[in-house]
Amino acid sequence: MEVSAGTKELPAKFLQPSGSGECLIPCPASLSIASSLDEILISARRYNSSDVHLCSGAPVIFRRFGILTKVMADVLTVDRLEAMIKESVPEDKMRQVLETGDVEYVHTIPGAGRYRVVVCRRRFGWDMTVRVIDKDIRSFEASGMPASCKGLTKWAQGLVLVAGPAGCGKSSTLATLIEMINQTRDDHIITIEDPIEIVYEPRKCQISQREINLHTLSSANALRAALREDPDIIIVGELRDLETIQLAVTAGETGHLVFGTMNTNDAAQTIASLVGSFSPDEQPVIRSMISESLRGVICQQLIPRADGKGLVPAYEVLIMNSAAGALVRKGRTQQLNNVIATGKNDGMALLDNSMMALVTSGMINGYEAYCRAINQSYFAQYARSPRGQN
Repeated sequence: MEVSAGTKELPAKFLQPSGSGECLIPCPASLSIASSLDEILISARRYNSSDVHLCSGAPVIFRRFGILTKVMADVLTVDRLEAMIKESVPEDKMRQVLETGDVEYVHTIPGAGRYRVVVCRRRFGWDMTVRVIDKDIRSFEASGMPASCKGLTKWAQGLVLVAGPAGCGKSSTLATLIEMINQTRDDHIITIEDPIEIVYEPRKCQISQREINLHTLSSANALRAALREDPDIIIVGELRDLETIQLAVTAGETGHLVFGTMNTNDAAQTIASLVGSFSPDEQPVIRSMISESLRGVICQQLIPRADGKGLVPAYEVLIMNSAAGALVRKGRTQQLNNVIATGKNDGMALLDNSMMALVTSGMINGYEAYCRAINQSYFAQYARSPRGQN
């Protein structure tokens, strides 16, 4: 809520439910336009959907294993969707969407988990998009990450980046790494998220989770405060503005282990984007800082399985070594792929090579890999293959 020019006020109520417990809402046998939002979301979770689309003038649509599927014949009218939104969106969030045109928050159903919701106005009425947040954190073994990624959780200080396009599972990968630390180290973890998706249960670690616009005004504010809260590990949901990146890099260099995510496609682009956030005059110093503090970069893609029964991750992994550090200091990030290609024994892997291994094993088809490749010429033989065929 705006209280004066350039000044925001945090809500008085800031406690959040976890979504655990017993679910008292039965999963419906079928959906209709009369179904409640909770019934729709419970049904989406039951059918392993990752996203739900509710749009004026269209039926309810689930994204399951990367494919959009209509789950009813009837369409949602403007009035029906508006009523659903007003019934389910909290009062303060509804006020925000009326003032600004859009809002993002987490919707919780007791016993049926948490859901990230985006509500916005559009040309033909309302639009609501919902991400189904995993109730359980995958084990490291189940994640499919290369074994070398486990070592990135053992550092006392430095910077670890998880990168990839939107919707590729970065949050789940980060959660797996955080939970490994939670189970094996006696540390204080502070997370800064927008919004909080997965709720962690403290095991060996003390965990403090903070949400932007609910517990703090900005990532930068929360990072500055975190440095005075005796942290060992700081998790930044997304490194997307200069001040947050500056503070994260500094924290990683001054005795803290910092994890963050970026919306970039590969390790070289991730580091180039990180350095490029700074002015040209600052970049030589920043390159030097990153070459010393960066521990590794995990990049990933989620690709539909060839059998249509799910999604499989492909990973690129850069483990920083002296050769990689030298290239970063000299601003020659475009040559990092050579370091990754020759660093197989150190646990490094190129994304394209990971996808080719999945194609060769029959886990994914070549056309899906071609569409996501960094170097498409590597998959040129599959450029005209229909989906579902190699």
